[in-house]
Amino acid sequence: MTSPPVELVIFDCDGVLVDSERLYCRVDREVFAELGAVFTEAEVVEHFVGSPEEVWTALVEERRGRPLEPGWQEPYRVRYETVFDAELTAVEGVAELLDALEVPYCLASNGGHAEIRRNLARAGLRGRFPDGRIFSARDVARGKPAPDLFLHAAASMGVAPERCAVVEDSAYGVRAARAAGMRAYGYTGGLTPAHRLEGPDTVVFEDMRGLAGLLGAAGTR
Repeated sequence: MTSPPVELVIFDCDGVLVDSERLYCRVDREVFAELGAVFTEAEVVEHFVGSPEEVWTALVEERRGRPLEPGWQEPYRVRYETVFDAELTAVEGVAELLDALEVPYCLASNGGHAEIRRNLARAGLRGRFPDGRIFSARDVARGKPAPDLFLHAAASMGVAPERCAVVEDSAYGVRAARAAGMRAYGYTGGLTPAHRLEGPDTVVFEDMRGLAGLLGAAGTR
C-alpha cells in the first residue's frame, strides 16, 4: 500500500538541528562525577541522549546512592551556558536541508521553550523557526517517548499524523514518532549509533544534506 505524501517535517532540536549533544554529554559527565555519579561516555549516550528529565535524574540518583538535593542544578548552570556560548553550532548540513525542503517544518523538543530558543539563536537558526513552529514537552502532559508532543505539534500545524515525518537522533524520540503513527528518520551523524534507532517505519541516515532526497522519495515533492 502506498504511503500518503509527507506534508510536515517535525525536527527534534538537540543533536538534530543544533550540535549540542556532544557538549551536553561532556559537561554532564563532569558535573555528575562531581556529584558522585560517574558515567562512561557510552553510558551517557545510551541513557541520557533524548531522555526525559525524570529518567536521567533517577539514573544519577541511583548511581550516587542518594537523592539529588533541591536546586542542585543552580551552581552548574553557568558552566553549561559558558560552553554553549563558546562552542554551539548548527548540525552540519542543516541549513542546506532547510533551504531544500518544499513542505512546512517545525520543531518539537523535550527541552524548555527558553532553552530551545537560546540554542537556536546560538546556532544561527532562530530565524528559521518562528514561535508558532516551536513546541516543547512543557506544552503537553508527557514528553518523549510518549507520542503527546508530536501529536500536539501536528495538530497545531494542521497536519494528520500519518502525513508527518519526524527527524530524531535518540531512541526515545524514534519511539515517540512511531507511537504517534508518524514516519521516523533516525540521524546517526551525531553520537547515537545506528542500532539504537533502527526499527519499523524508520529510515536511518547519516548526512543531513541527503535527507531532502529521502523525504522526496517518500512523497514530499
